[in-house]
Amino acid sequence: MKLYITPTSGNAWKVRLLLSMLKVPFETVVVDTDKKEHKSPDFLKLNPRGQVPVLVDGDRVLWDSTACLVYLARKFGGEQWLPTDAAGMAEVQQWLALSNNELHYGLQWARGVKIGIRSIGDYDEYATYGRNGLAVLEGRLKANDWLACGRPTIADLACYCYTSVAPEGGFDLAAYPAVAAWVKRVEALPGWIKRV
Repeated sequence: MKLYITPTSGNAWKVRLLLSMLKVPFETVVVDTDKKEHKSPDFLKLNPRGQVPVLVDGDRVLWDSTACLVYLARKFGGEQWLPTDAAGMAEVQQWLALSNNELHYGLQWARGVKIGIRSIGDYDEYATYGRNGLAVLEGRLKANDWLACGRPTIADLACYCYTSVAPEGGFDLAAYPAVAAWVKRVEALPGWIKRV
């Protein structure tokens, strides 16, 4: 199995985390965005969107972190990481939606502006989205250790990556104590690995 990443991509980190937690061996291929490798014809054959992550498993090529998480959870994780019952699956999916919206367009894009990997956009708009996402997480995590199903699932990994680095985007997680405690719980899971 081969995973194409960039070092700053939280979306690629999500997939690396799940692969590590599932103890699935994989090869990492670092894509050099400064050299525009993600827009090269060869890379665009793997992912026409020109983004990481891309997961290659034999003849199967998957792009988008959510698709990769779902594939790995179903193929290697049994019911633990993505349940098959309707209610459990829907509960996980709603947090994947938060990850792909408020957390990505808020926390990640605000971070991108602050650390210089995003040169365009309105920081204040991104920060508003990010604070909204953190407030939703805080509301859930005040009374729950995990986001869905009462246990760690791909919902937690999907939401964790950009939340854990939110301070790099100007967000103070001390204002969200339940979120800060959850970040530590995720980091204590067996198989947790740091960003590249």
